[in-house]
Amino acid sequence: MRELKDLVDVAVRAAARAARYLAHARPPDPRAWAEKGRHDFVTQVDRDAEALIAETLTELVPGSTVTGEELSPTVAAQGEVVWVVDPLDGTTNFLHGYPQYAVSIGCVVGGVLSVGVIHDVARNVVFHGATAGGAWAGDTRLTVSAVTDPGHALVGTGFPFKRLDALERYLRQLTAVLAAASGIRRAGSAALDLADVAAGRFDAFWELLLAPWDVAAGVVLIREAGGVVTTLAGSPDVLQHGSVVAGNPALHRWLLNLLPDA
Repeated sequence: MRELKDLVDVAVRAAARAARYLAHARPPDPRAWAEKGRHDFVTQVDRDAEALIAETLTELVPGSTVTGEELSPTVAAQGEVVWVVDPLDGTTNFLHGYPQYAVSIGCVVGGVLSVGVIHDVARNVVFHGATAGGAWAGDTRLTVSAVTDPGHALVGTGFPFKRLDALERYLRQLTAVLAAASGIRRAGSAALDLADVAAGRFDAFWELLLAPWDVAAGVVLIREAGGVVTTLAGSPDVLQHGSVVAGNPALHRWLLNLLPDA
């Protein structure tokens, strides 16, 4: 426990350093935006934020390794302590001045996802958690919602904007959820969506195409807040490129049953 808390403290420091940089960074001119893929933008701001994070993590935890969206997205980092980093989750929001973006840092210890920190930059709120240590927003302990009736549920989602070949499947799922739930929201930052599930603001969440750095920290928070996170196939191994379904136990089960049939 003490070791995991130390890693949480390190991740909080690294995320705060990047968040301070992002809070004062001006979105670059659109001519400086680069597209990694369809509608998937990256700027020097993303790269600089990740460099700050990687420098802090490896300095404070010598021998640890970092895999992240901008510096090493195709590298499977190895080691006892592996950081999984998204330096700016919600880049498009940031570029347009829409205040919904975050720094996300997960940590895999001995092959097990064990630590998660999400720093909501615009609101300056820090979500943090560790295995068997609970999930927190600052000093407030988080717990998933108690809503069990889908008709009362507020559900978060994300669009498959990078893969339009998945759009038809997604729209069938969206139609099914819209017909059953009280509302759906898509704010553009999966990390903050997952933090909202952990905090009980969203009752459930799903997305078809996410990367490990999008979800690593949020998965820890939800599980420590009493929720469930799996792939659409029901696997607990979500540190892959693919689907994520999350929620309190009742509504996670509801989504897991509803979505494949859609």
